[in-house]
Amino acid sequence: MVSKELLRQLVIQQKARMEQPGDFIERSILPLVLAALDDNRVIILAGIRRCGKSTLIKQIMETKKNYCYVNFEDERLLSFRAEDFSILDEVLMEIYGSSSTYFFDEIQNVEKFETFVRRLQDSGKKVILTGSNAALLSKEFGTRLTGRYKLFEIYPFSFVEYLRLHGIAVRKESLYLAEEKATIVRAFGRYTECGGMPEYLRNRDTDYIKTLYDNILYRDIIARYSIRRQRLVRELVGILASTMTLPFTYNSLKKSLGLMNAITVKEYISYLSGAYLFFELARFDYSVKKQLGSPRKIYCIDTAFSIISGFSLSPDKGRLLENIVYIELRRRGSGIFYFTKNRECNFVLVDRKKITGAIQVCYEFTEENREREIRGLAEAMDEFRLDRGLILTSDQDDELRVEGRTIIIRPVWKWLLENDDAI
Repeated sequence: MVSKELLRQLVIQQKARMEQPGDFIERSILPLVLAALDDNRVIILAGIRRCGKSTLIKQIMETKKNYCYVNFEDERLLSFRAEDFSILDEVLMEIYGSSSTYFFDEIQNVEKFETFVRRLQDSGKKVILTGSNAALLSKEFGTRLTGRYKLFEIYPFSFVEYLRLHGIAVRKESLYLAEEKATIVRAFGRYTECGGMPEYLRNRDTDYIKTLYDNILYRDIIARYSIRRQRLVRELVGILASTMTLPFTYNSLKKSLGLMNAITVKEYISYLSGAYLFFELARFDYSVKKQLGSPRKIYCIDTAFSIISGFSLSPDKGRLLENIVYIELRRRGSGIFYFTKNRECNFVLVDRKKITGAIQVCYEFTEENREREIRGLAEAMDEFRLDRGLILTSDQDDELRVEGRTIIIRPVWKWLLENDDAI
């Protein structure tokens, strides 16, 4: 149990920090979050540690009055329990006055937090939560708030936000003006190397990223799930990083790690995904059974982690571009699968159980790989009766007609700047 005096001290200090002025980059998702503030649903901002969730909360606070705030990541709250919420509510009333909006950072650290959140919601309060683990949407939370919450997944900076950070303005004319276009292309080259973790982009301190990685691995995975075989987790992360964008099976990973069964591998990967470090991509099949039994592909949240010793993302630039495209598709809220028949199509997009688009990614579209890339895309287009397909490359811009269908070729950097997909 946490004393009332300690809670009072902690809330006052956190209030002072949150009220400090700062130079913040407006997140592209902010308008969508603000639009969801008008009803009684709980707002959940979920994403990897240090991707900018607290800063986004500050941006939301600028539009609100009569709010209060608590960050449960503070180590002084390690002994905080669900029964302490009543005392905390009294402290918040003392310091903030009557509040209509409650902001709770990293609340998943408190067991059974959802009971207090439900009570606040039932009393007409607006509640905005952040969490760095998908356990925030636990079975218990979903049961208590079924249909009464709105989830926003927060990612590291997109390329558009990266440009904002560096003061690079982009106009429609920029794509046709050599000097401005060259500036954007150079910036994209840096973005592919540095990624979009906000604090790292400001300090470029490799120790910061290494410490962040260790915190994610230990606090969000090893400690949270009481894993004793820490070395095994780190070895798995190394294998996943080296096989980024490539198909894998749980059995193949089991053999590589010297395990007796694949269940442990599956569980560990689910933990990594829950912490927003890695993501699995399933193969599309109309048969759910076949889909579950097919190899999967793995993607990493951000290229910043490539600088960690022993955690090197593939030097294959095509695979690096594919990873960037995958994360952007997630950021845009697309339903994503990969598709394979005789050839592979990197991504097919799903909307309301219907395939609406097909995307192929390669570093360069050349005579040597032309047939392979087109055939993989064309097979997906034929299968799902699509009139248009998209090939994303490092810096090529063209349009082809293949067997009566249109294939658009775009640079990844240009596609990242578009409001809508080119397909």
